[in-house]
Amino acid sequence: MKDSKVTTAVFRTKKSEGWPISMLTAYDYPLAQLVDEAGIDAILVGDSLGNVVLGYNSTIPVTMDDMIHHTKAVTRGVNRAMVVADMPFLSYHVSTADAIRNAGRLMQEAGAQAVKLEGGHEVADTIKAITDAGIPVMGHLGLTPQSVHQMGGYKVQGKDEEAAQKLLADARAVEEAGAFSLVLECVPSPLAKLITSKLGIATIGIGAGADCDGQVLVTHDLIGLVGGFSPKFAKRYINVREDIKGAMQTFRQEVEEKSFPAGEHQFGMDEEVIKKLY
Repeated sequence: MKDSKVTTAVFRTKKSEGWPISMLTAYDYPLAQLVDEAGIDAILVGDSLGNVVLGYNSTIPVTMDDMIHHTKAVTRGVNRAMVVADMPFLSYHVSTADAIRNAGRLMQEAGAQAVKLEGGHEVADTIKAITDAGIPVMGHLGLTPQSVHQMGGYKVQGKDEEAAQKLLADARAVEEAGAFSLVLECVPSPLAKLITSKLGIATIGIGAGADCDGQVLVTHDLIGLVGGFSPKFAKRYINVREDIKGAMQTFRQEVEEKSFPAGEHQFGMDEEVIKKLY
């Protein structure tokens, strides 16, 4: 299983056999290569690219063209990992026909193996229609960034009994609609554990505790590539931002000192040719 292409069947097998699923984001070719070579099971081309790549303050401005452009780059760099592409804001809300068409574009034009969309009962019919069209769907519940304004900010979801019951019901609706897996974001750990135990499909946690069937992080958070705010659930394994900035500062200094380019970085020319030019 480790060297073969990851599919929805692998997700089901890992769920049933208790093998954790690893998932990271990527938005371009070189990062996708690294994630794939590291043996990560799945790559999410998330609409989080709006925040960490395009500089928006939310995911809402991200378009279908953005998602197709970045997913194409990612799929070119991947051999083993499953590539899951986010369906951006309003790409599946207007009509079922639009949802199927846009999901199909992410598969046909961009090369994704699955799509991810946010919501519970309200998108269950859409999930069913997309899966009936032969397109695997990953659900997303809890903190759903596309609904951040409706939720009143980036907050943990499902903390009281009523909200927890709704989240559980939504999770069941997503499963019954045909989704092969479900992201749980910013959900209290005990609730995420309960949902995971109740579902036959794999749950992928992000700020949802250790009892989900798998975990996902934004790679830019994991490697410290972005500055500023870092969410509580994100673990920074290295800080490449400082290393990269240090390399750039050294480059600037060497340019100013004229120690770069050195001889080994330059191309020579026949001396007789040079004399004739003068």
